[in-house]
Amino acid sequence: MTDTSLIRNFCIIAHIDHGKSTLADRLLEATATIDARNMVAQALDSMDLERERGVTIKASAVRMRYPAKDGLIYSLNLIDTPGHVDFTYEVSRALAACEGAILVVDASQGVEAQTLANLYLAVEAGLEIVPVLNKIDLPAARPDEVADEVVAILGGKAEDILRISAKSGLNVEAVLEAVVRHVPPPAGDPAAPLRAVVFDSHYDVYKGVVAHVRVFDGAVNAIRDERLRLMATEVTFEPLEVGTFTPRMTPVDRLNTGAVGYIATGLKDVRQAQVGDTITHVARPATTALPGYHVAKPMVFAGLYPTDSEDYIGLRDALDKLRLNDAALVSEPESSAALGLGFRCGFLGLFHMEIVQERLEREYNLDLLATAPSVIYEVLKRDGEHLFIDNPADLPDPSHIEAIYEPWMHLTVWSPDAYIGPIMELVTKRRGDFEKMEFVAEGRVMMTYHIPLSELIVEFYDQLKSRTRGYASMDYQFDNYRAGDLVRLDILINDEPVDALSLILHRDKAHTVGSALARKLKEVIPRQMFKVPIQAATGGRIVARQTVNAMRKDVLAKCYGGDVTRKRKLLEKQKEGKKRMKRIGAVELPQEAFMAVLKLGEDS
Repeated sequence: MTDTSLIRNFCIIAHIDHGKSTLADRLLEATATIDARNMVAQALDSMDLERERGVTIKASAVRMRYPAKDGLIYSLNLIDTPGHVDFTYEVSRALAACEGAILVVDASQGVEAQTLANLYLAVEAGLEIVPVLNKIDLPAARPDEVADEVVAILGGKAEDILRISAKSGLNVEAVLEAVVRHVPPPAGDPAAPLRAVVFDSHYDVYKGVVAHVRVFDGAVNAIRDERLRLMATEVTFEPLEVGTFTPRMTPVDRLNTGAVGYIATGLKDVRQAQVGDTITHVARPATTALPGYHVAKPMVFAGLYPTDSEDYIGLRDALDKLRLNDAALVSEPESSAALGLGFRCGFLGLFHMEIVQERLEREYNLDLLATAPSVIYEVLKRDGEHLFIDNPADLPDPSHIEAIYEPWMHLTVWSPDAYIGPIMELVTKRRGDFEKMEFVAEGRVMMTYHIPLSELIVEFYDQLKSRTRGYASMDYQFDNYRAGDLVRLDILINDEPVDALSLILHRDKAHTVGSALARKLKEVIPRQMFKVPIQAATGGRIVARQTVNAMRKDVLAKCYGGDVTRKRKLLEKQKEGKKRMKRIGAVELPQEAFMAVLKLGEDS
């Protein structure tokens, strides 16, 4: 029988930039898991993007050995979680693999939306919460006020909340002691059939898909002949290697009940080892899988096109490689009359889209052009057929459409009460429905709304931050699909529709958005030798128009006198030439034209 009393499985939850990765660094140092000479800032964040943006993108795990004050040596498994709302499902699966969570709150910023969202996930998962106030050494720190905020949410006493500085290492030892004292050891039956949850996975060139697992029941051995099965995807495999994270992958002979580690599966597609799936033995399978599994579905779609058509093959290969480590990324080839060959990609959210685009450009040296992000619309046709549309260009003819349904989100905004007015104005302008408002602490307010996802994904977060001077924070979850009076806005340039600039939006906003977009395009489209009309249309009706004036060569410059008929002859000749150019001329659109959709801002 395996003794699990000396194992503690825990994670750290926090809002972006509240010091989660820094605290993880100090815990690794305090337990001597990483040598001081090998220590780098944000040790568990392996990507450059994670270090630059100060947010964990890819979850990771590490095992630490800690000699506690009671004289016993504990095995502490820290499961690091992604730090953005787009990765909520991955966070929930990582929490399900733990028994406790360290709740880190910035002593100067206070409780924020993402803090609360992850805290609710942790409470729902039945985790023991260890509250910690970080950055107490900052001049702007308000430890007593923020402690009262935490008590108002969690209960307990303010004096029991640990006060630390992760940057300087102040009082970090007390965090480890609190984990040993308050987080319960893992429960589980070592004699039962194997049940291990996959909380993350990555692709290794030599080992195939490496599943990051937490063993709930039974044990897994490093034996080639011991076939294992993923219960949701029903894929079977022989483990190539079993081990723990220290934080490097370190092979071991066996992962016992309660342990956190990895299983090298040898599988070639990371989508076969989905996050949340349960691993069991083929010979002695478990009867029920661990709860909570579902397939992460993309919510935001956009087209990615290489600016140089010769890079299409490179983009295809790069997306294939990225998908090896990112099961949530979906892509399929598409072609655009304006942009040529590219890929329609699905993302968990706008932040996920930014990360993928930046990784493609950096790691694979690609120059990409992204179309405006869109969401999945459900279209009910008059003949009863249901369609799911993620590309505005695929929307059927309006005469065939009975109704269009769009995804709505449940939005929570945390802010100082001084900014209630500007926030309400912003959300109302974006078609949001007010639900409730709560004053959760002195000077702090939590507002809840329902809002269309299409209104959230373009500049909403930037507008929220600018209107509240950076103090507000937000969190959102999918709510439901609702019918709306939606239309497709087409952009015609020189009488030719540009499919990559099409948008699906509410009918009431068609004129204002069309006018704003036409004005933006007029600024960025270079002048030609002929006039270029820019039109915004819904159905067959033009709702806005702008014209890029022609460059005009002065053909009368050489006429320094003479009969007026000579001048008229030259002007008529120029006029005929311009007609011909207009008929056969093509307008080249710069990349800024496609970015104009994303930068409409307050114009719309």
